[in-house]
Amino acid sequence: MGTPPFLISLLLLFSLSPPLSVSGNPELTALMELKASLDPQNARLSSWTVSGDPCGGSFEGVSCNDKGQVVTLSLQGKRLSGELSPAIGGLKHLTGLYLHYNSLHGEIPGEISALTELTDLYLNVNSLSGDIPPELGNLASLQVLQLCYNQFTGSIPTQLGSLKKLTVLAMQSNQFTGAIPASLGDLGLLTRLDLSFNRLFGSIPTRLADAPLLEVLDVQNNTLSGNVSPALKRLAEGFQYKNNPGLCGVGYSALRDCSTLSDVIPNMPEPYGAGSPGLATRDIPETANVKLNCSQTRCSNSSKTPEASVVVVTVIVVTIALSAMGILTFSQYRRRKQKLGSSCNISDNRVSTDQSVEGYRKNGSPLISLEYSNGWDPLADGRNLGGFSQEALQSFRFNLEEVESATQYFARKNLLGRSNFSAIYKGVLRDGSIVAIKSITKSSCKSEEAEFLKGLNILTSLGHENLVRLRGFCSSRGRGECFLIYDFIPNGNLLCYLDLKEGDNRVLEWNTRVSIIKGIAKGIEYLHGCTTSKPAVVHQNISAEKVLIDMRFKPLLSDSGTHKLQTNDTVFSALKACAAMGYLAPEYTDTGRFTEKSDIYAFGVLILQILSGKRKITSSVRVAAESCRLPDFIDKNLNGRFSEFEAAKIAKVSLMCTHESPEKRPSMEAIIQDLADFTCCS
Repeated sequence: MGTPPFLISLLLLFSLSPPLSVSGNPELTALMELKASLDPQNARLSSWTVSGDPCGGSFEGVSCNDKGQVVTLSLQGKRLSGELSPAIGGLKHLTGLYLHYNSLHGEIPGEISALTELTDLYLNVNSLSGDIPPELGNLASLQVLQLCYNQFTGSIPTQLGSLKKLTVLAMQSNQFTGAIPASLGDLGLLTRLDLSFNRLFGSIPTRLADAPLLEVLDVQNNTLSGNVSPALKRLAEGFQYKNNPGLCGVGYSALRDCSTLSDVIPNMPEPYGAGSPGLATRDIPETANVKLNCSQTRCSNSSKTPEASVVVVTVIVVTIALSAMGILTFSQYRRRKQKLGSSCNISDNRVSTDQSVEGYRKNGSPLISLEYSNGWDPLADGRNLGGFSQEALQSFRFNLEEVESATQYFARKNLLGRSNFSAIYKGVLRDGSIVAIKSITKSSCKSEEAEFLKGLNILTSLGHENLVRLRGFCSSRGRGECFLIYDFIPNGNLLCYLDLKEGDNRVLEWNTRVSIIKGIAKGIEYLHGCTTSKPAVVHQNISAEKVLIDMRFKPLLSDSGTHKLQTNDTVFSALKACAAMGYLAPEYTDTGRFTEKSDIYAFGVLILQILSGKRKITSSVRVAAESCRLPDFIDKNLNGRFSEFEAAKIAKVSLMCTHESPEKRPSMEAIIQDLADFTCCS
């Protein structure tokens, strides 16, 4: 019997209809269109399927609220190479859009203005271009706008002055022209504004000085001119204005008085005058205090003398040079980013602040959606705390306001050191205690939330008199960094006491050297779990730089366990310095693994450094130690004032620790025993 005609028609209708899961779910439709544009090769977002549920946990980077509405897209560092589709406007309940650290191109679609609940828009570090759509001014809930490190052109829309909840605006390292909109001064909650490394002209609007909460204004490397308002001095080091040769003002150390500047740089022509094709004066954003030789929209050419022409040419050359510097800086940044994957090092003057994000987070991308009232935070209330108790949590968690206050908003004078992945600042907490605050870029942290929490729990469990004490932890979504707050150790690291010239008052006495060696050994013994029931921790990066010296010359190991928080790329990068200084155990090249015996090898190298007073341990030092020729390798700055018995015994320990075969190296427990019972070398 044949199939009835009406059934055939019905089957045909279903075959031609779109899947019910798409047609019945506008957000799924929008997500699938977004996938097609963001990931045209379907290489990164394969988990997004037509038959899937965006809120069911299968869509990578998608978070929903308890009503089943998509509230965040966390797709940072996914190597997306497509464009941002206008379909983004279909996600009406989106509060966070995180697309930074990708290779997206094209323009920002105007349809993004439909996201009236959006609080966080991160498009930084891509290859986006074109003008900024003025429709962004309709995002009334927006708090953080990150557009830096792209290829945007055109003027900064005056409509951004309508974003009354905006706290951070980061637009540095683009190709913006035009003037700084004075309307930005109307943003009552704005704390950080970074417009550096662009091609902006005109003056700095005086209204910006009236922004009540503004803490950082960075306009470096533009072509700004005119008088700088004295009111901006309240920002202190938060006001960065270098490499704008046309700026002048009173009370700024790097600016000359405006009366003297006019002798060098005469009235500058309007960059976009009436004769500029395709540009009308009304298209240029409003600015304040622009002193140009103009009458309404037309500029006078009567003052063009040969001298003025030379100066104008000079200004043009300087402008081109500064622009080239900005492009070169950006290119170097991009190359470094590509080399390190999603790792990125942003200087301490780059943007940041944190605001709360409404909405229940479910299935969010790791780390970026780890949030609490002042930013992303793995220790937020109600989360899986990875072994933390609520009591320990409250005493351990810091917020960004405390970190910023302690470091005077990351003032350069408080910067103690910097690497490709981190920076260390000196800070003072509200109780007056001095701390060292280490910032780590979020892209350098482990991407798996469970692994990150596990590592953080290990760090907080460490406590020994020869380890630097970890006081707390803070994470900032706005800055893209997490912070580890340690006790500040005042006498620097062990490197400061090596390679000293004769007569230097930092030369360590013999007893002090012995005490330092024993203290380091006790710290490593604790990490290896020899005397406790806690799990063993391999330090992996023991070196003279990691040994800090306190006021009583007690050694304290720093960075113990921090590798548990960091990506492999970050850890491997730190190994290069270790290998160059000879701390890396020889078996690592074969196994690629760190063990307790690799820590012991590094400790043996440290002993030889302390005994010899030298940073670099040469073969002659090792041969002299092996032959017990003490005068040939003990630091000459001691002038013979040392115990030969102790020196011989310690030298023997160092040679055992640096044995080529890890099996022949002693345990830390045995080393402690040897150091406690000195005998002459045999």
